[in-house]
Amino acid sequence: MPSSRSSGAAVGAYIFLGPEIGKKQDETEQIRKKLSGSGAYEETVFYAGETPVINIVNTIQNHSLFSQARLFIVKSAEQIKKKDEINAVAACMRDLEPDTALILVSDEFRLSAGLDDACPKENRKVFYEMFERDKIAWVRSFFQRAGLTIDTSGVDAILELVVNNTDAMQRECSRLVFFLPKDRPASAQDVEKWLSHSREESSFTLFARIAAGDCSKAVESLHTLLAAKESPIGILGGLAWCFRKLRDYLALSEYGDPDNFALKKIGLSAVTKNNYAAASRRYTIKDVEKCLAVTAEYDILARASGPALEETLMDVYVLKIMNPKEN
Repeated sequence: MPSSRSSGAAVGAYIFLGPEIGKKQDETEQIRKKLSGSGAYEETVFYAGETPVINIVNTIQNHSLFSQARLFIVKSAEQIKKKDEINAVAACMRDLEPDTALILVSDEFRLSAGLDDACPKENRKVFYEMFERDKIAWVRSFFQRAGLTIDTSGVDAILELVVNNTDAMQRECSRLVFFLPKDRPASAQDVEKWLSHSREESSFTLFARIAAGDCSKAVESLHTLLAAKESPIGILGGLAWCFRKLRDYLALSEYGDPDNFALKKIGLSAVTKNNYAAASRRYTIKDVEKCLAVTAEYDILARASGPALEETLMDVYVLKIMNPKEN
């Protein structure tokens, strides 16, 4: 097996925290590129809370005879809470094999102290949501690079309607490029009209069907997404975000009907409130936790299965999360 120098600074333990999904994905992609620069590499994704920690550690510590480099990603790492689990993962982080990278990922802002202490300080990063002024500049710059202009009302509409992270903004703005006017600055009316059109093929529309309890429409929406070559992993990622926000909405609703300010604090807008209000009548927090567990399970299955099985796999997934109390 090659020495760790062949993968440069990519090897070792990392902790990526915070709600800014896009920047975490960008940072992870940089590590992938460095690892692949030395030849073929093997990537394995785990979800803490779904795979027993002892199994995760054993897999990481198991020597590979077939890969030049290995990348392990442990998502939902905030679930590693028990002392023996923390100690096992921390020991693993400190004693990784050469040419091995391990990334602990969480939407939270901190992990257990034992995990933080085991990670080199320079490899521990928190990715915060952008400030409002940065988001405005990001949207304007995106459309300028595409040769389009957008007025203040159009920028405000995008920031109101799109999930607040660069991954979601990149995806939705990329679709808008095909619809917005080329001969004048795009307005809020243009954005609302075409963003709604483009969302005929998004995880968020699928979640709206699920929230309404409309199984046939949910399956129809899913098949539209798959026919448009949307990745099952991308669909599951969007739905995982929606269910996490539903969990936040349910917790907030215990104190009464949330106002727009309270919604904004948990990353939701008044525009999307109806979907979450509808879902709150069908799902309890316990149901949501079960849906998140099922989503994590099917993310792993989707990565392991081929294209021939993805439609059947996703059909079963949607039926399960439509009726979490029966599973």
